[in-house]
Amino acid sequence: MDKENIFSVSEVNQHIRNVVESSIPTLYVEGEIANYTHHRSGHIYFSIKDSASTLRCVFFRGNNIHLKFTPKEGDQVICVGNITIYERGGNYQLNVRKMLPSGIGDLQRKFEELKDKLHKEGLFDEIHKKPIPQYPEVIGVVTSATGAAIQDIRNVINRRYPCKILLYPATVQGENAAQEIIEGINYFRKNPVDILIIGRGGGSQEDLFCFNDEDLARTIFACEIPIISAVGHEIDFTISDFVADLRAPTPSAAAELAVPDKTDLQSKINAYRQQMQRIVQQHIFQRKLYLQDLESRLHKQHPQQKIMIMHNSLDNLTKRMQLATERIIETRRQKLALLQNQLKELSPNEILKRGYSFILLEKKLMKSVKNLEIGNKVEILFADGKCQAEILDIEDEN
Repeated sequence: MDKENIFSVSEVNQHIRNVVESSIPTLYVEGEIANYTHHRSGHIYFSIKDSASTLRCVFFRGNNIHLKFTPKEGDQVICVGNITIYERGGNYQLNVRKMLPSGIGDLQRKFEELKDKLHKEGLFDEIHKKPIPQYPEVIGVVTSATGAAIQDIRNVINRRYPCKILLYPATVQGENAAQEIIEGINYFRKNPVDILIIGRGGGSQEDLFCFNDEDLARTIFACEIPIISAVGHEIDFTISDFVADLRAPTPSAAAELAVPDKTDLQSKINAYRQQMQRIVQQHIFQRKLYLQDLESRLHKQHPQQKIMIMHNSLDNLTKRMQLATERIIETRRQKLALLQNQLKELSPNEILKRGYSFILLEKKLMKSVKNLEIGNKVEILFADGKCQAEILDIEDEN
């Protein structure tokens, strides 16, 4: 026997699980609850049965927390989920995602089928969602003219951000409701507004089922105007909620999402005003500094300033020249005085005053005895007079 053809129990159960889960789609199974156990972990374990068979079920806590009723033994319910294999025990069971009382199961089944269909077509994809304008001027509303929804929308918008509201009256419950809502959307497509709100107040699943209409969903998807779906129910969603550009849990909430709050806007405007004032003041201050710098540079480059600077420079040069001239004159004066003193000391009169005398021969000064001869008549000059003399003898020291 080839070992490769031998499987473990776990491998068999795992293979069966993969085959079952990949081949059996989501099921809607109706039956009576039996062996009901709500475990302390929050999980619910039970079976549903009919007259001939029983199907084990598990309803995990993450899914059953949204239950709107408390199931009990013997209740007739519709369970929505997928078949899976519990590998450890080798048993198959229904993994329940949603449970409904049997009376409304048909509506829910239709809702789930349409939801899956449109989801696969991409009508719910975020990429198709149009942004809601921040500051609308005209808002269109498709809802009942006599219901509380339109009054709630008006009250909220008038309080938060007064703008024009146009109503297209439509019945929002009953056989013709979906078609009237479609007509309202098409009306505003021909008479554009900034935002379109469709919806109504709360009601039963049957009351709200017009918002699960396929034609309505496709009309919403094709609309060029951003649409807010405002069907008044907090927990469940309608098809309109999924396909609209924005979902609001109530008409009042839709109004709040459609317009800003004027108080917040005023606060933002005040903050922006203060910020702009600071920016402008800072800019003015910087421009003043720059202007002062230009004025200073212009003042320095002004011809009058240059003339003044040159005039001051000329005054300084003139003063320096005067001082230099005075110093030169003083130096020359002192040197002249010195020369005068020296000249005075070398003057013949000064020499004569010191006891010397000059001998003149024929008015010529005799500097040596070699220029004299015996018998020459000479004139002798003294400091206080002169006299005549005759050379009687000559002695040459050489």
